[in-house]
Amino acid sequence: VLNMLGEAATKEISTKQDPKTFNQSKNIAKKGGNVAKVAKDNLEKQLGEKIVTKKNAKEIHFVEKKQLK
Repeated sequence: VLNMLGEAATKEISTKQDPKTFNQSKNIAKKGGNVAKVAKDNLEKQLGEKIVTKKNAKEIHFVEKKQLK
């Protein structure tokens, strides 16, 4: 979900700013990734706990991989 948010944010920022160079695109990608980071940090602050841990990240990856088959 966070990846999707970061990708959607990057796409929208890119559409609005219309980058012409690789470095401009790279900076926009960083901004999009930051949107997802801020959302994650905000949720963790409200919950008082981490939402992504080593344990659940592995489980999420396993479920996604299994659904692709």
